[in-house]
Amino acid sequence: MRDYAFETTKRVAFIRGVLADAGASGVVFGNSGGKDCALVGALCKLACHDTLGVIMPCGSKRNYESDKTDAETVATHFGIETRYADLTAARDALAGSAGAAARLSAAALANIAPRLRMTALYAIAQSENRLVAGTGNRSERHMGYFTKWGDGAFDFNPVADLTVTEIYEFLRHLGAPRCVLDKAPSAGLFDGQTDEDEMGVTYRQIDELLLAGTTDERAAQIIARYHNASGHKRRPPPVIG
Repeated sequence: MRDYAFETTKRVAFIRGVLADAGASGVVFGNSGGKDCALVGALCKLACHDTLGVIMPCGSKRNYESDKTDAETVATHFGIETRYADLTAARDALAGSAGAAARLSAAALANIAPRLRMTALYAIAQSENRLVAGTGNRSERHMGYFTKWGDGAFDFNPVADLTVTEIYEFLRHLGAPRCVLDKAPSAGLFDGQTDEDEMGVTYRQIDELLLAGTTDERAAQIIARYHNASGHKRRPPPVIG
């Protein structure tokens, strides 16, 4: 297990250095009430008093209910300023406009929400001299389980090297609220969605492969398929010249 007291000190210093290099005065991140944003918010608040978490419901019923409640609990627990940006109307408008030009797939429609959220965060960041903190973890990145130019976009990410197993260990070290520790990981893209059901493999199996180099054969095949299919998400876009 990592030394999370040391990890806290290291990551706080990292965040402060990134802000100083950019001449930024604050941080903004999307607060969905989940594990990753809870840890990012806690670390950013330790590093910078002017840390803002934005709750951004976007269509899914759970965004307005359990996600919102959990996000508010996290913010109160760690002393993080909270604001709200309801993006449902914007999502519907964009889906309607883009849908007039092409028949949108279910995946394309689901990914509008994280891309709109990142657009909102960058609008706030640019207006208030903040940097956007990313909240993706190592397990998700390995699987490509993030939205390109959505939650995959950020100015810095203080937890990108941590597996889901380590995210939970870190949260326990920081004394995170039970609602975060007990919650099934979910991107919240639609009601009833969970990460593990959608991928067909558990984070425990993914982390076994990443941390120990082995897991059961079926899980290894699924993980390899996801990883190989999502390589373009982890590479910079190709340019000529």
